[in-house]
Amino acid sequence: MPLVLRSSPLSPFGRKVKLALDHLGLADRVIVETADTMDAGDILREQNPLGKIPALVLDDGSVVYDSRVIVEYLDMEAGGNKIIPAEPRARIAVLTLQALADGVLDALILQRYEAMFRPEDRREPRWLDHQGGKVARAMARLEAEPPTLDIHVGTLALACALGYQDIRFDGAWRADHPRLVAWLDGFIGLMPAAWQRTSPA
Repeated sequence: MPLVLRSSPLSPFGRKVKLALDHLGLADRVIVETADTMDAGDILREQNPLGKIPALVLDDGSVVYDSRVIVEYLDMEAGGNKIIPAEPRARIAVLTLQALADGVLDALILQRYEAMFRPEDRREPRWLDHQGGKVARAMARLEAEPPTLDIHVGTLALACALGYQDIRFDGAWRADHPRLVAWLDGFIGLMPAAWQRTSPA
């Protein structure tokens, strides 16, 4: 029985899982189903009480969430030490990079929600600045020292964070981050077909 990934085409966290599936050779074991986080009638809220995506429904009906847990599950299914190193120091470094990139995405999504759900005259500039500061500081840190071109959960998350900014924020990040632009080009070159397949554009 195949596993079921509940996600949406535009979800950067879902994209991270899809890229991991492709890299690990597990994509043929998973059916991707679109979930609507805003629909109270979507079964997603039963699968994940938080109503968030992605969620991975296993063959016994149990559900794994969020993306960080899902990619760890997939790494174990693939035999381990594939996208999450077993060596403790390397593991912590990779997971920390994933946390940084996921944090960028969290801040970007909160900025987007502010624009989506509040009329312009009711948006909170301090809140937007607060989230924007997280993104700016993280991007500056990553620009100063881009990661190596290896495929693991940290670089998968970073690629998805940069790709999301291209899709939702018109690629404005590119002007001030030439080293990250070059890094993303190099990373996409490692898995061009998977990147194209998972692109919502």
